[in-house]
Amino acid sequence: MSDDRREHLAQELLNCAYEKLTPIQRSVIDLIDNEKPSVVNPRLKVDDRTFGQRLADSVAAVGGSWAFIIGFGVALAIWMAWNVLGRSTHLAFDPYPFIFLNLMLSMLAAIQAPVIMMSQNRAAQRDREAAEHDYVVNLRAELEIMHLHDKLDALRDQQIVDLLERQAEAIRLLKERLLPRGAE
Repeated sequence: MSDDRREHLAQELLNCAYEKLTPIQRSVIDLIDNEKPSVVNPRLKVDDRTFGQRLADSVAAVGGSWAFIIGFGVALAIWMAWNVLGRSTHLAFDPYPFIFLNLMLSMLAAIQAPVIMMSQNRAAQRDREAAEHDYVVNLRAELEIMHLHDKLDALRDQQIVDLLERQAEAIRLLKERLLPRGAE
């Protein structure tokens, strides 16, 4: 990878000196210079979560599903029905107004909410990393397209120059054939 080529690409594509580019822009120029495909950040491929983080993600996945909501609603209905209907047979362990049920729901909410927030924070961080990778890929694609346009424009300009030169040569040859040598 030559420094001159990188400097030339930076000037041509971004109108800026290579040293003044951001690290992301430099990495894109380096990728264009190397002509290697963009690769996914290895950190996005590796599952480096701890046991607690995997557990938090699992709790968030279960707690944020319709199956959990429906199952939890059924469990609450059974709890309340058991304690209302079991009152006459002395099987009720949490009579109305269901104080123990309220305690259980409060504890569940107190534990579940921070766990879900931990999972969301980690997901947001991974999303930011993925978005940065997408930005690099999109910037590189845009710059490559601009570079291709410039190459096509240069080819087209050269073809026009060649065509005009051939046309001038053809006119000169026609004049020589049609007009005698001293009549011009």
